[in-house]
Amino acid sequence: MDFMLTEELKALQKKAREFAIREVLPVSGKYDESEEFPLPVIKKAWEQGLLNLGIPKKYGGLGYGLLSSCIVVEEISSACPGIATSIFDNNLGAEPILIGGNEEQKQRILSELVNTFKLIAFATSEPMMGSDVAGMKCKAEKDGDEYILNGNKFWITNGGYADYITVFATIDPEQKHKGIAAFIVDTKSEGVKLGKHIPKLGQRSSNTVSVGLKDVRIPKENVLAKPGRGFVLAMQTFAHTRPAIGAFAIGCARSAMEYSIDYAQKREAFGRLIGNYQVIQEKIANMYKDIEAARLLTYKAAWEADQGMDNNLSSSVAKAFASDVAMNVTTEAIQIFGGYGYLRTYPVEKLFRDAKLYQIYEGTSEIQRIVISRFVMKGYEHAMPFLGKKRN
Repeated sequence: MDFMLTEELKALQKKAREFAIREVLPVSGKYDESEEFPLPVIKKAWEQGLLNLGIPKKYGGLGYGLLSSCIVVEEISSACPGIATSIFDNNLGAEPILIGGNEEQKQRILSELVNTFKLIAFATSEPMMGSDVAGMKCKAEKDGDEYILNGNKFWITNGGYADYITVFATIDPEQKHKGIAAFIVDTKSEGVKLGKHIPKLGQRSSNTVSVGLKDVRIPKENVLAKPGRGFVLAMQTFAHTRPAIGAFAIGCARSAMEYSIDYAQKREAFGRLIGNYQVIQEKIANMYKDIEAARLLTYKAAWEADQGMDNNLSSSVAKAFASDVAMNVTTEAIQIFGGYGYLRTYPVEKLFRDAKLYQIYEGTSEIQRIVISRFVMKGYEHAMPFLGKKRN
C-alpha cells in the first residue's frame, strides 16, 4: 500500500494548481457577482488539456483515470468551485458514452470533444424529479429505429452552452427503472429549447438551465442505451463521477482552511493573535483532519474505479463525507473570520455558499446514506459472532 503520488501525478497536480491560481482565482469573484458563464476560462482549460480528462488515448484524449481527474478537480475547485463545476461537467456529460456507447459513438463524439472546443452536458433531473431517477416523466416514444423525445429536464449544468446533452428518458413512467433509455441529443436539433440561467445561492458561475424537448427526433446512431439499460447506465455514471464531487468539496474546504490559517496568524484580539487561542487552534485542527480523511476516502473510491472494481459504495461514502466536511469547514471559517467572514469582500463567504451544493447534487447526502445503510444492514460481513440466531 503506497499513499505517495507518482511523479506524473505530481506534475499534473502542479499544472492544475498553476492554472487555478493564474486563470481561475483572479476572475472567481467577477463571475460569481455577474453570474456569467466563464466560457473564456473553460476554453483555456481545453487548450491546456484540462478538459475531457477521462477520454481514452484511442479517441485522441489523454486517457487519465479517475484518480488523476480528482487531483485536478481539487486544485481548480480550490480557486473557484463554480468555475470548476463548469469545467468538469464535460466529464459527467461524456461518461455515459465512455461507459455505454458503441464504438462508432465513441469515435464520433469523444474525438470531436477532444479535437474541437465543444461542451457536453448530462440530463437526468426534471422539474419535479431529482434523486429519484426512476421517477422521471420525460417520454421517449419509439418510431421505427428512431425515438421521439418529449418533456422537460431541469438543473442541467452547462446546458445553456452545451453542443450535446446525454439525455435520459422513459418509454413508460409506470415501468420505473425498466423503462429508462438514454440518448445523445444534439442541441441544434429541432425541438430542443435551452432555458435561461437559473439564479442560485452559490456556484453562480456554473450555468444551470432547464431543457425543453418537443418532438425531438433521435436518429438510430444517437440511441445510447435501450429501455431498461438507461437506468443502469445512469447509476454507473454516478458511481464514476461521485468521487469527483468529493474532490470538488475537498478543494473548496481546503481553501477555506488556508484562508482561516492566514487570518488567524494576522488578526489580533485582546492583545494576542487569535491563532494563539486554543479554541481557534481546535477549529483549524478539525478542519485539517477532516479534509485529510475526505481526501483519502475520495482517492480510494477513485482508485477502485480505475481498477475496474464496483465503487458504488465507496463513492457514496466519499461524497457524503466530503460534502459534509466542506459545509462544516466553510461554516467554521466564517466563525474564525467573525464579522469579516460575513462580508462579501472576503473569500470565505463565497466558499460557504458554494459548499452547500455538494450535499445536494448528484444524489443528496440523504440518498448516499441510504446506499450506505443498505450495504451495512444486508451486505456487511461481520467479524464478531452474532448475538443469538442470525436473522434471514
